[in-house]
Amino acid sequence: MDVMVINQPIVLFDGVCNLCNSSVQFIIKHDEEKKFLFSSLQSEKGQELLHSFHLPVNDFDTFVLVEKDKYYTKSTAALRVLKHLGKKWRMAYACIIIPKPIRDFVYSLIARNRYKIWGKQESCWLPTPELQKRFL
Repeated sequence: MDVMVINQPIVLFDGVCNLCNSSVQFIIKHDEEKKFLFSSLQSEKGQELLHSFHLPVNDFDTFVLVEKDKYYTKSTAALRVLKHLGKKWRMAYACIIIPKPIRDFVYSLIARNRYKIWGKQESCWLPTPELQKRFL
């Protein structure tokens, strides 16, 4: 399968994770230019994107940022999202200088414990009707 190319950045997230859903809502709130599109990792479109990049389709311990024909995971994805959110948040991108193994270790520690700390929903979060056009 060829990689789908969409001109807007796409955030793939764990649709049942409360932390992940809160993160998506944070992005929506601060994405003044409405750059980002969203899809849960569990959705048909999310699974299609994961498959197209040869990523695991049943490992939801990271969110994925897709920018055109490239993807980013874990701390790199998170920092790249912040870079797109404007001046106030763009400064956080400076953390990219921290070595990736250290950043990803911290990210993975949080990801492994996210359900214990923040909880989990029985089903994927559904966006409001006005937000639905930003979800694949």
